[in-house]
Amino acid sequence: MKKSLALAGVTALVGSTLVATAASSSAAPPAPTPPTEAQAISRADALIEARPAAIGAVGDESYTAYRATIDSDGDAHVRYAREYEGLRVYGGDFVVHTNADGSLAGTSLGLTKPLTLSTKAKVAEATALKTAKARFEGKLTGTDQPELFVDASTGLGRLAWETVLHGWAPDGQTPSHLHVITDATSGKLIGQYDEIENVAGTGASIYSGTVGVDTTLSGSTYSLIDPERGNGSTCDMNNGTSTCTTFTDADNVWGTGTTASRQSAAIDAHFGAATTFDYFKNVHGRNGIFDDGRGVPSRVHYGNAYVNAFWDGAQMTYGDGAGNAKPLVALDVAGHEMSHGVTEHTAGLVYSGESGGLNESTSDIFGTAVEFYANTTSDPGDYDIGEKIDIRGTGAPLRYMYNPTLDGASHGCWSTSTNSVDVHYSSGPGNHFFFNLAEGTGATAYGTSPVCGTAPGVVGIGLEKAEKIWFHALDAYFTSTTKYVNTAAPANTSRAYTLQAADDLFGLCSTEYKAVQAAWTAVNVAGSDLECPVANDFRVAVAPTTVTLDPGTSATLDVTTTSVDGEAQTIDLTTGTLPAGVTAAFADASVTAGESTTLTLTAAASAGSGESTVTVIGTSPATIRQVNVALTINGLPGCSGSNSTDVTISDNATVESSIVISGCDATPSATAKVEVHIVHTYIGDLIVSLVAPDGSAYVLQSRTGGSADNIDTTYTANLSSETANGTWKLRVQDAASADVGYINSWSLNL
Repeated sequence: MKKSLALAGVTALVGSTLVATAASSSAAPPAPTPPTEAQAISRADALIEARPAAIGAVGDESYTAYRATIDSDGDAHVRYAREYEGLRVYGGDFVVHTNADGSLAGTSLGLTKPLTLSTKAKVAEATALKTAKARFEGKLTGTDQPELFVDASTGLGRLAWETVLHGWAPDGQTPSHLHVITDATSGKLIGQYDEIENVAGTGASIYSGTVGVDTTLSGSTYSLIDPERGNGSTCDMNNGTSTCTTFTDADNVWGTGTTASRQSAAIDAHFGAATTFDYFKNVHGRNGIFDDGRGVPSRVHYGNAYVNAFWDGAQMTYGDGAGNAKPLVALDVAGHEMSHGVTEHTAGLVYSGESGGLNESTSDIFGTAVEFYANTTSDPGDYDIGEKIDIRGTGAPLRYMYNPTLDGASHGCWSTSTNSVDVHYSSGPGNHFFFNLAEGTGATAYGTSPVCGTAPGVVGIGLEKAEKIWFHALDAYFTSTTKYVNTAAPANTSRAYTLQAADDLFGLCSTEYKAVQAAWTAVNVAGSDLECPVANDFRVAVAPTTVTLDPGTSATLDVTTTSVDGEAQTIDLTTGTLPAGVTAAFADASVTAGESTTLTLTAAASAGSGESTVTVIGTSPATIRQVNVALTINGLPGCSGSNSTDVTISDNATVESSIVISGCDATPSATAKVEVHIVHTYIGDLIVSLVAPDGSAYVLQSRTGGSADNIDTTYTANLSSETANGTWKLRVQDAASADVGYINSWSLNL
């Protein structure tokens, strides 16, 4: 069901990801009747009207509800797409979560601040098309008209062109639908991705042994069309790339279990499609890949010696491998590829960076789960990906979930570089997390899973619980831009959402909840999630959790406390270290658990611009609880800014300090100035870079200066290809041990 909602003239101070607070202990009211899909959407629409700041709303936006999920307890999750001044907003999607009684439980939100941008392109459509064509590799057969849209995949909005090009990849056999994104203001390439997602009766299958399959009888001929699962069909491409003929048979006994019969690979594919359909329906209550009962078409024997399999959004296609001797129809490959369809129709995870890694990890997770679900003796469940297809000719799997680094490229632990690698490798932390959650760390029956750094070991909760937690997080909480770690929007992370899923399914601070925490910690994905209760415990929450201020202005936040256990305690409220030029004042700095107050954050006229975290701390005789607020101070209108807030540089760590430029109408100069003041012994340890709003990094100093102390230097940088307005960051990496320091201040003049 789709329904559009427009909020004319709305002005929201901030975007927000709301955190629900538990009600104080009392007699439970009768359980509300679960809403219908239409009722859930209507309730969510009303909440958006009443609380526009919860979704980062601004005037001249509209929202379309495109999916509503109703939990068994009546809680609902409604997904929305966003338009800004009539333009599609990529990454502007959000989820409104409601309790069974219709009250607001929270939101999942990818934006880090409300959209404020011009929708008039400075780069012509024809120029965008020319740039896109230059990015296509292979044989180009056609292009779509470039679309002007708002790219908010980073959490911030920028005007962009998206051009879709159609053709064939350089191998001449893989179809390509390449999406090229270019900045509509500067013409600079933002990114690109291909929507073709690939791995780099009875019947005798090649990999799964003798299996049962459902077919259709017409006259005296059986066809590989599954009437039990939405008429999913399997056809023979005859080693070509165009025509596909549905397999037929006279006696309904298919294949020989070897590649000598063309039917054998077809049985693997047909069985894989049916098993994946059954898995999602019987384990997760999803009516097939598309959740509408439709079956999935499968095409086998595609191309000549084609070492690939791919999902194109509507069907599965399998090559026969090197020498046409090793068809890529293994069960976990089928489950992996079709699970891309599930992701596409739920969270819609962007296929790049950490979001793309989570997309790939989701397919590895469910491909593995499908293999366990099938429980065949010929291909029993394991945590190796693609171990049967031998795609490299070495006998090794494609990926190892228990220790992703064994493939030589995947990340087993999250780091700041995870966002920059291929999505098949940035999937590693998600795969490693899932294995730890299901099976635990250390030596297991499936392989040895190491922990990252000094993280404690993890005791697994079993595959059945782990897969339910991941699916619920994907279905109800993930947005298209969810990442492992997101400093700008810390609630929009896989850790936060899987913890919420564990809370929904098993309870706050249950064994399962604690296992999710431990499993993420074991792969170096930290978070600011709530600690588990102690005697006479309480919670503190702040709304909104994202605040943007101009110098000389203030914002008032609601601070809510809740008694969780035992007697209500007196809570003293304070804040952590504040950025330079920012003050905080509570209307009442001492409350009793269950009471609320307000917090006013004020930026002085002289406050430096940038992004920071304000920690609200509640202290009672029993414990200390805290919650973070993401604070952005805009720069004064103009093309320069400064930040004098100290940032500690720990050993072998990377830190950032930010400046927000706003109201700059000029193009950045080829001789822009970056003045840097860093207190640090042995500056030869340091790599100092300027990071532009689009993520481009300009190295200012790279481990020069030897044993000298401190950096007090003004650098010149050619920023003429950049857009001025947005968040600029000074990134400092300490690349050696023994010496530490801090960023004292820095300024930028464009």
